[in-house]
Amino acid sequence: MGEIIFYFGVPLALLILGLVVGGAIEASHLRRLDRDEQALSQIVVSDLRWLPPNWRASDGVLVIGEAVIATDYFKVFMATLRNFFGGRVRSYETLVARARRQAIVRMLEQAQAVGANVVWSVRIETATIQGKQQGKSGGVEVLAYGTAMTVR
Repeated sequence: MGEIIFYFGVPLALLILGLVVGGAIEASHLRRLDRDEQALSQIVVSDLRWLPPNWRASDGVLVIGEAVIATDYFKVFMATLRNFFGGRVRSYETLVARARRQAIVRMLEQAQAVGANVVWSVRIETATIQGKQQGKSGGVEVLAYGTAMTVR
């Protein structure tokens, strides 16, 4: 009986803990991102390479934002089920979206620190960080970078 509880109870407890704690952390992070994005909304962001010809811009400064978001046990479990049956892995989509938003916020904070009102030629790179088991995702890394300038 003790072995059954160990083999089923521990994973079930980890799933519930991942769902509850992971969900609370994610909700808190999303609220903070909403607040930070609103505070930085005056900075113009574009992925275009060239500024419009009528804009007068200061010298550009490279700004970088990086975020690494780890996955929780519940997301790994849900992704494993989804891989078994096929379809969208929504539990990881939220992970990537949070990391992307956080990386952009950090990039914009750097732009604000140098007095820029525009970040141009923005690019975003992603990478997966492997967990202890081969093929299991431990998290996601997102790098956002661009050229910060003051435009008149």
